[in-house]
Amino acid sequence: MNIANYIREIKDFPKPGIIFKDITPLLNDADAAAFTTQSLLNISGHLQIDRVVGIESRGFFFAMLLAQELKAGFVPVRKPGKLPAETISKTYALEYGQDTLEIHKDAIKSGDKVLVHDDVLATGGTAKAVCDLIEQLGGEVVQCNFIMEIEALQGREKLKDYNVRCLLHY
Repeated sequence: MNIANYIREIKDFPKPGIIFKDITPLLNDADAAAFTTQSLLNISGHLQIDRVVGIESRGFFFAMLLAQELKAGFVPVRKPGKLPAETISKTYALEYGQDTLEIHKDAIKSGDKVLVHDDVLATGGTAKAVCDLIEQLGGEVVQCNFIMEIEALQGREKLKDYNVRCLLHY
């Protein structure tokens, strides 16, 4: 199965000049979603994982499935004000401004082996901020995995200190 066939491109979203890679057709097809989950497990299932961190919001879908399959805890990383308990935050630069992410202070314990998951690796700023949060809490990022990577944006460079794996490359 070629999961690229289930990625829809939306031009000029969320702003002019951007070609958004939409995974909703992938989520809408049970066989394609199952194949994607298994493919992500194939690149990470051999690792010892205590927690799977999903990045808001499209990273949640497969991160939760991976956590279940890996018998690991699931940790959501969210935008400010969305998590109910005490959090730590990280503000990071975007190509058109800045953003902030938060994680519960008690979500990662010292020594936890962590898998970070998101749908797409673009500029790498979001994933790097998440890795920083995990390390601030004492966790060890053992892999960052993504459904797809947009290579021209060189996000892998920001993650050069981590094991980065992607299923699709654009």
